[in-house]
Order: sequence, then structure tokens, then C-alpha cells
Amino acid sequence: MSTAAIPGAPLPVRTPGSRSRGRHRRPERPEVPVGAAPLVLAVPAEATPETVSVVDELISVIRGEQPGIEMLAGWLPGPAAEPVAEEEQDEPDAPRAKPADVAPTVADLVARAADLGLPAPIVVPLVAGPHDFLAGLHQLAAETGAQVTEPLGPHPLLAEAVHVRLSEAGLARADRARLFAIATAADGVVLTTVGGEEAAAAAGVTGVLLAARLAVPVVAAALDVPGSVAGAVEHLRATGSQRPALAPLVIGPEASGDALLAAAEETGCPSAAPIGAYPTVGQLIASVYLAALPAPAEPEPTTEDPQFPAQAAPEVTEEG
Repeated sequence: MSTAAIPGAPLPVRTPGSRSRGRHRRPERPEVPVGAAPLVLAVPAEATPETVSVVDELISVIRGEQPGIEMLAGWLPGPAAEPVAEEEQDEPDAPRAKPADVAPTVADLVARAADLGLPAPIVVPLVAGPHDFLAGLHQLAAETGAQVTEPLGPHPLLAEAVHVRLSEAGLARADRARLFAIATAADGVVLTTVGGEEAAAAAGVTGVLLAARLAVPVVAAALDVPGSVAGAVEHLRATGSQRPALAPLVIGPEASGDALLAAAEETGCPSAAPIGAYPTVGQLIASVYLAALPAPAEPEPTTEDPQFPAQAAPEVTEEG
């Protein structure tokens, strides 16, 4: 388990990566400046074993892509430990309730960075689009100086991840170049997300990208809006779709498994799995963080600079 899931763990120490060599080496990774702001991955969920597993895998991907990033995950507050009753406190031999281990929140990590004298963190929300908890993050940023980035979507990498999850469920071809038929392939897809109608509208952009990959109609719907998913399925059926399927545009922690299961049962449609710790999501998080870093200041040119050599003084000659 990474330090992202260990309550009270200090911010990690930067570990420089080694550069590949040879003609076919990968392109050089963008350098993370020394002393750069740490990355706080804001997870809109409590730290349960299921959510911690997804986040740990994503952090492993991010550290593989950019070993120089200092990062931890911040969670929603979990349930507090129950207080000990007064009558039990009077008994010297009575067992006392110990404070439960609480996963750090985003506010905890921002405060810890300030205590350590680090720059205010860059907070990347682990959501594919608009979400209710973003307002709290922006308020925290206004109070502390932390920087909150935009959500991860819409983005072509998310469309790729959803496509892969559909193909894994037998609901789509892995790519359009493979011309063999899949008997269970969907002829219409409802892209399900959370965050209300605003999130569904934003998901429509990723839906267009997904439709181009699948060559089938794709519409977006919100799991947390009653009737939204069912209405989207009925729309597909009314326009000729006979085998609609559901494709969650959620990383995982932001949507409960019960909501995904209920949508599938209500509509009678098969559903792919959430995106989860798909590698391109980790790459997307890293790229969002790097784009939020301030551009390095360029040194002012001087006469000593080899690109601006000092001009020689004009040679004085005697006449006559």
C-alpha cells in the first residue's frame, strides 16, 4: 500500500527517475522542477478498501510516469470514533475507545504542506466532470492559496478508457479495424456519470469521442438524477437501438456500486465496469498537474551569454 492510504504519513520525498538510452527510447518526460508544489489527488469518497485500491493503483501509474511528483491522496472525512460513555470512564479497568485511524482530507494535506514550508499544493479532483464536491475544494483554495485544477474530462483518454471497459465486457469491439462481429455488441451506449445535469452535459463531449470510436450512437445521462438513465435508454430504443448498453464515465470512488447496479436493473441493460485505475487516467492526472505548474522563469540575457557575445570595441587606426 502506498503512503497515499496511510493516515498521518508525511509528504513523500522526491525520487529522481533514470533516463532511457538508445534510438528507440521513449520521449523525455517533462522535468518536474525541484521545489515544485506537491500534487494532492482529491478523492470524492471515504477511504474504504475498494476506493483505496483504485487510488493506490493510479498513484503507482503516476509515479511510473513522473517519478519526481510529490503526491498524496486526500479523502472525504470518514465516520468519527464513538465516544466512551461517562459511566464507563469511571471504571478504571473498562476498555476505552481509541481514536480510529482517519485518512487525511485535502484540507489536512494542504495544512501539512504549509507546516513543512512547502508550496501550496496543486489539487487535482479525481472526477471526470462537474461534481458537487468541487465547490468545497475551490473554497479551500481561496482560503489557503492552493490551486484546484479542472476535472479530468472531457478528454479523448477517457473515451479510450470507456471503450476498453466496454470491450472487456463483450459490449464493443476492441477497435474498428477488427471486422468480426460480436453477438453481444451494443448498438447504442448510454454514458452514465454523476454530478447532475451539468455533469451529463459535459459528458456529452466525451460521448461524441466515444461514438466516433464505436460507430454507434452515444448519449449521456446522470446516475444521480431520477429517470435520467432510463430516459436516455428509451431515447436510444426509440431511434432504432435494439441492444443498448451502459458505460460508466466514472473513475469509481465518486459513484456507488449500488447506483450502477440499480441503473442496470432499472433499464434491463448490460453495463461495463467503471473506468477504475486504467493507465491513461494516471497519465491524464500527471498531465493536468504538469500543466498547472508555473512556467520556469527564463534568465535574462547578459553580454556574457554565448548567444549574445560581447561586441569588440572598434579598432582605432592612425591616419596618414
